[in-house]
Amino acid sequence: MGSTFGQLFRVTTWGESHGGAVGVVVDGCPPRLRLSEPDIQEELDRRRPGQSRIVTQRQEEDHCEIMSGVFEGRTLGTPICILVWNKDARPEAYLEIKKKFRPSHADFTYEAKYGIRAWAGGGRASARETIGRVAAGAIAKKILRERCGVEIVAYVTQVKDLVAKVNPGRVSARQVESNIVRCPDRAAAAKMLRLIDRARRAGDSVGGVVECVARNVPVGLGDPVFDKLEADLAKALMSLPASKGFEIGSGFGGTRMFGSEHNDIFVMRGGRERTLTNRSGGVQGGISNGEPVVMRVAFKPTATILLPQRTVTVDGKPAVLKGRGRHDPCVLPRAVPVVENMVALVLCDHLLRQAAQCG
Repeated sequence: MGSTFGQLFRVTTWGESHGGAVGVVVDGCPPRLRLSEPDIQEELDRRRPGQSRIVTQRQEEDHCEIMSGVFEGRTLGTPICILVWNKDARPEAYLEIKKKFRPSHADFTYEAKYGIRAWAGGGRASARETIGRVAAGAIAKKILRERCGVEIVAYVTQVKDLVAKVNPGRVSARQVESNIVRCPDRAAAAKMLRLIDRARRAGDSVGGVVECVARNVPVGLGDPVFDKLEADLAKALMSLPASKGFEIGSGFGGTRMFGSEHNDIFVMRGGRERTLTNRSGGVQGGISNGEPVVMRVAFKPTATILLPQRTVTVDGKPAVLKGRGRHDPCVLPRAVPVVENMVALVLCDHLLRQAAQCG
């Protein structure tokens, strides 16, 4: 089963969207790290539903409880279990999809693979599963911050065909959190907000792009050949619900350049090797080069919409489905903290692996 991620810093998420609870088990966290529930809650609050009018109105506090692995405010080096109770589940809103497949959703594929599915809320295919990722990522962020000052900032750069102008070298978390779209370009954010609102009122949805920058990443993270840093980042971000594309550095834009234009020229600055540009996105040969790691992930429009759509039943009969329940008209604002924390999981795992291999 694919519910575990990482090698030394290993996380296993568990629980269904409308089950009793969801959570995560973190194995491999170094001992003696100061850790408390508020450290984790801060990140969960950024991800939780109901925080603004442009996200799902499911009302969950998402209050976390540390069940194991921490004693007297410090980690023990043993598995850390974190639990979040589901308190506002409404399975009755999903009765219609018990027998009908939602277009572009995981309903059909889960049924085809397992012969059974948790149809209330989508089970493990729900974005509610990402609670465990964010809780684990909060721990990873703390390790990265305390050991080498790594700062990770994600933000919305595109909603449908609206594109923001953001400098990844200067963007701050404060700018990102200044509006409910989580886009630091205020002019673009205002247009994005109107577009998301329009889609929400129409019962439709929109997708877009989240960009993420990790600063102060040490040189040397990443293992050739199959465990390249960008390969693990791609796997992490492409494992997120609704993700459909990944780029790092120049990404697909680099295909339109000559090598003489694209190459990052080395210079000496501050007593160490630096590059004049960062089209590599902070990774060369699968190994971090000390420049900011810059990546983007594309998210499709939310699959569950309130407009009538043609589909088929579990018996293979034609049907019409009109979605019910509470769903994000655009996943991007709440995806921002999830992206940050998935990046943190990858970087933390590679940091511990580097220390184990090379000291």
